[in-house]
This record gives sequence, C-alpha cells and structure tokens, in this order.
Amino acid sequence: MSTAASKRNEILGRARPLKERDGHEIQAFGTIARLPIALAEEVCKASVENLNQLVADTMTLRDMYKKHHWQVAGPTFYPLHLLFDKHHSEQSELVDTIAERIQSLGGVGLAMAHDVAETTLIPRLPRGRQPVAVQLSRLLHAHEVILLEARSMARQAASAGDDGTNDLIVSDVIRTNELQVWFVSEHLVEVPLL
Repeated sequence: MSTAASKRNEILGRARPLKERDGHEIQAFGTIARLPIALAEEVCKASVENLNQLVADTMTLRDMYKKHHWQVAGPTFYPLHLLFDKHHSEQSELVDTIAERIQSLGGVGLAMAHDVAETTLIPRLPRGRQPVAVQLSRLLHAHEVILLEARSMARQAASAGDDGTNDLIVSDVIRTNELQVWFVSEHLVEVPLL
C-alpha cells in the first residue's frame, strides 16, 4: 500500500462523522420538484438535464483557469496570471447562475467534484505543468465544447417555451464564453518582428 493511501486510511479511520450525516435525501438527483413557474414538468426536466451538463463543463473550465493561473510560466506570466484569475472568477459566477436556474426549475444541480468529473465533456488535464501555448489551446477547446452545447441547448429551451433558460444561456453563458475566447485567442497571435 502506498504512503498516501496509508495516510488516507489512517485519517479516515480516526475521523468520526456525526450520525446526522446519514440522513435521507429530500430530493433525488434527476427528479423535479414542481414549482408554480408555468412550465410543464417535462420542459423543466429537459432544461435541468441540459443545465447540469453546462454546470459540469463550466466548473471544469473554471478549474482549468485556476490550474493555469497557478502554473503559467514564461515571459507572458504576469498578464496571463491576471487574465486566468479574472476568467476563473467569471466562470465561478456562471456556475452559480446556472445552478440557481436549475434550482428555480425544481431540479437538483451537480455540486461535487467527482460528479462533475464523471459528467464533463471536457478532456481531463494532466496534473503537471504545460507550456503556455498548450494551456491556451486547451482553454479554447473547452470554451468551444461549451459554446457548441450552449447554442444547441438555447435553441431547445426556446422551442420548449423555457424563455428563462434560453435567456440565461444566450445572455450569460454564450456571451461570457465568446468574450473569453477572444481574450485568450489574442495571446496566440504572433507579433511580427520589425
């Protein structure tokens, strides 16, 4: 057994959770609590499913920005360090906005890292540090994944009459991601030597 696994087992063996932690769920994941919001349950369920995919991918992108914020290196360190932190904060706000919409539709939002890791469409990053160009490329790919799904989900919500979800996706998710793509992609532009 590895040292890390041994230490983990020792900590878990000594920790004593409160008995209340084994309480029952008050709403199962994947179910809808009916709220008087003038939308059919099927519409709410479809939007919640789509929004949970978006929240998983947005949380993954948010965490990618923090990883790259910590691990960026080279001559563009300082501006990218600041940009990555700014984008991390903006993605964090999106996570809250999407999760609150899930709740307002009567759903249960994904919240834990292991659930996000199982759900996200964005490929997992290696643990180690990567060159700036690779970091930027991976961020742009993640944004494109989110934008592709967001555009489709916005159309689905609009055709189902879920104007709130459509507005959130278009006004918040798509616009924020498009703007961030612009900022990140500008760091890949080669500056000609004079």
